[in-house]
Amino acid sequence: MNFRFDVELLDGITEFLDSLDEKTREKVFYNIWKSRMVNDSELFKKLSDEIWEFRTLYKGHHIRLLSFWDKNSTIPKIVVCTHGFVKKDWKVPKHEIEKARNIMKIYYSAK
Repeated sequence: MNFRFDVELLDGITEFLDSLDEKTREKVFYNIWKSRMVNDSELFKKLSDEIWEFRTLYKGHHIRLLSFWDKNSTIPKIVVCTHGFVKKDWKVPKHEIEKARNIMKIYYSAK
């Protein structure tokens, strides 16, 4: 299979995923896998200049994993997931986008 990109999960995202029930977690992983093959904004959408979101709707819950493209990677096309949350409003809260930006800055400074 030809994937459009690879995905790296940071520690914060794995803790969030572990907090979900098994079926919900499976749906999130399936949507990540599917978004790597098809260009579908219902699965993977740009939120701002640098921040993207993996989107999952399961049993009425809107699960979001915020991420960014690693532009300094030696491996082409890596998307780094920063953290996740269950969305309660129509828009992604600005503090969640800021949290993703802060994690991105820490990620780059550690490289």
